[in-house]
Amino acid sequence: MAHPFELTHEIQVDASPEEVWEAIATGPGVDSWFMGRNEIEPREGGATRMDLRGSTEETTITAWEPPTRFASRTSQGEDGSLHVFEYLVEGRDQGSTVVRWVHSGFLGENWEKEYEGLSEGDPMYFDKLRVYLSYFRGRTATPVNVFGGPVVPDRDEAWKRYHEALGLPGPVALGDPVHLTPDGLPELDGVVDWVSRDFLGVRTDDGIYRFMHISVFGGPVGVGHHIFIDGLDQAKTEGAWEDWLTKVFPS
Repeated sequence: MAHPFELTHEIQVDASPEEVWEAIATGPGVDSWFMGRNEIEPREGGATRMDLRGSTEETTITAWEPPTRFASRTSQGEDGSLHVFEYLVEGRDQGSTVVRWVHSGFLGENWEKEYEGLSEGDPMYFDKLRVYLSYFRGRTATPVNVFGGPVVPDRDEAWKRYHEALGLPGPVALGDPVHLTPDGLPELDGVVDWVSRDFLGVRTDDGIYRFMHISVFGGPVGVGHHIFIDGLDQAKTEGAWEDWLTKVFPS
């Protein structure tokens, strides 16, 4: 039996509705804050396609009303599951814009864990849109995604290893300046901009960095970065971060 759900998030950004639309309704825009490589057909009835580590996920566009409303939905799974994504964009005085994101639909047999995972992950991903529009709008990132790697069942152990490998002295808080020293990769100077049970976020002058430990699904670790450096080789960079994760979390 499929279980209905709905999650709603809202942000206000100092960007125009047109700038928000570029971020949510174009492939390069979505590449710069969500996940994977994205293609979007600009019309109602068109398709969105997200290529993530060799697999492709598609949705059908159900609303195309630039720059105020964009919605899409997945096909229905055998267990009745489906996902609907809707963005509502409203310009405000003095050049700011409110963006409302509604993620709804139906979850399948494993709905409780799925809902817990979405409740933890959706706010982080949507906040990356805020970060992009606040600090990087108009720029295009290379997405760097490494998922499905090592599994670490113990949450405290996972974050202890992350902190040690990144050169962090211990727990960090929002706004903390950090100097990350991932072995074999460029050193990073930034500020902590997201801390939650499953995610640590750092913003630098040229990137949005996210480190993950998804405890609800047994503890897989991964990274989901967006790097604003021209000419960056995506495959090479993902390979480097995958090697780093393997060193930090050996089997």
